[in-house]
Amino acid sequence: MDAPSILLSLLTMVPVVYGIKEYATGDPAPLALGSMAFGLAMGAAFVRRQQRLDSPLLDMSLFRNRVFSMAITANILALFSFNGFILFLAQHLQLLEGMSPSTAGVAMIPALVATVVAGLAVVPLVRKIRPGFVVGAGLGMSAAGYSLVTFGNHANGPALLLAALLVLALGVGTAETISNDLILGSVPAEKSGAASAISETGYEVGALLGTAVLGSILTASYQHNLRLPAGISEATHGQGTAHAGETLAGAMELAAGLPAPLAEAVRQAAGAAFDSGVHVTAAIGLVLMATAAVLTAVVLRKVPRAA
Repeated sequence: MDAPSILLSLLTMVPVVYGIKEYATGDPAPLALGSMAFGLAMGAAFVRRQQRLDSPLLDMSLFRNRVFSMAITANILALFSFNGFILFLAQHLQLLEGMSPSTAGVAMIPALVATVVAGLAVVPLVRKIRPGFVVGAGLGMSAAGYSLVTFGNHANGPALLLAALLVLALGVGTAETISNDLILGSVPAEKSGAASAISETGYEVGALLGTAVLGSILTASYQHNLRLPAGISEATHGQGTAHAGETLAGAMELAAGLPAPLAEAVRQAAGAAFDSGVHVTAAIGLVLMATAAVLTAVVLRKVPRAA
């Protein structure tokens, strides 16, 4: 295993994710943008090194295959959408609905089961329908899940958000199962190990970026839209006010130490700001997944049905 390649991969992901999160929280733009630029430069160095090695950590030559590249992209985006959604749903369930972590986890189990069920049910479809259309339909279902949040009213309980997660999970299970099959089926047998390694890396990258990118958008929107009630300021409530302005958890912590009427006003203001952020995040997820669905169906349209 090539140690410099491992180091370059870390120097790619960590600064990029750090820069995204810091930029969203309003920290100095030069630091955040510089961090992202450094990470991207290290990423370019990583790719160049892989192309020179006889036994690369990731075989970049596989990306010359259009089917392989598109299937990897679909896999990354499926996990991107799923993890980004779970991030804001978990906060909503625990901080706004008052669920315990275990109860919130149980509430999301049906969606996790749905990914498995969809993955099993979709396999026979590719004998009748071209796999590119099936993967595109899966990503389209993910877009539909985001559309429920974008255009729906989720202020009256968690039912709509949980239903949206279920739809999204069905789409992820569909897209991921068939895209994994395309990844391995599009390369020579002797390259299957390298393809599997890239697929697993894509899985992790998608999950990481979904949390970082959509989470950062949610945080930035929350901070922009939060309007604490009159009488709440750093002068009167110290660092609690600053923490409330940063995250929903900080606002709930501030409210816990206030008199009942003022506490409720803080909770309502924070909840409204968070829900506004959820709408913005879901709208971005909707556009991204809808675009990916169309692009995947077009690029992979000529891949034949399974025998």
